[in-house]
Amino acid sequence: MLSEMFFKLWDKGLIQLGVWETLYMTLLSSLLAYVIGLPLGVILCVTDKNGIRPMPWLNRILGLVVNFFRSIPFVILMVAMLPVAKFILGTSLGNGAVIVMLVIAAAPYVARMVESSVKEVSAGVIEAAQSMGCTNFQIVSRVLLPEAKPALIHGAVVSMVTILGYSAMAATIGGTGLGQIAIIYGHQRSNGDITWICVFLTVLIVQLIQIFGTAIERKTDKRIK
Repeated sequence: MLSEMFFKLWDKGLIQLGVWETLYMTLLSSLLAYVIGLPLGVILCVTDKNGIRPMPWLNRILGLVVNFFRSIPFVILMVAMLPVAKFILGTSLGNGAVIVMLVIAAAPYVARMVESSVKEVSAGVIEAAQSMGCTNFQIVSRVLLPEAKPALIHGAVVSMVTILGYSAMAATIGGTGLGQIAIIYGHQRSNGDITWICVFLTVLIVQLIQIFGTAIERKTDKRIK
């Protein structure tokens, strides 16, 4: 049986608003994380000892930075990045600050996903491009990224699902969305039905992301006819 609280939240549009806030925080954070993580991941791949432009010192420094942020649990990182969010936005409260923290947490994760995807490109394809006189920039833009597109899309789906989970945890420090509804109106007020409805809606969003992501991945994969 659904509680009276659920119907109140539904009538006020809070459940619907929670879904929308969760979606836009996830999508915007994912986009901004890729703005940072995509070039960072490409640089990590290119400057690797087996890359097309080995630069051990740069690769080592970037690798240390990425590993440092990836090793910090998200809950701890959220608290540590509150001053950064306040410096950028002038406040450490609200979804804007949460998005800043989500981007900082997700960008290193995205960088490693991109690095792994690009490294899957066959060395023979790269050698063929080099033999034709392509510059390093041309190899990255016309060979590595296009050839790695299916793997990059798969990584983007995984990253979005991870960021969605982060956004739910962000409710513990003032973020909104389904996580906040589950905590405030579900857990704290002992309305188990609201908690499970939020869980169901979150799973539904994940499944939709997975379905659309897989469809796009299959369309871009040359190996699937």
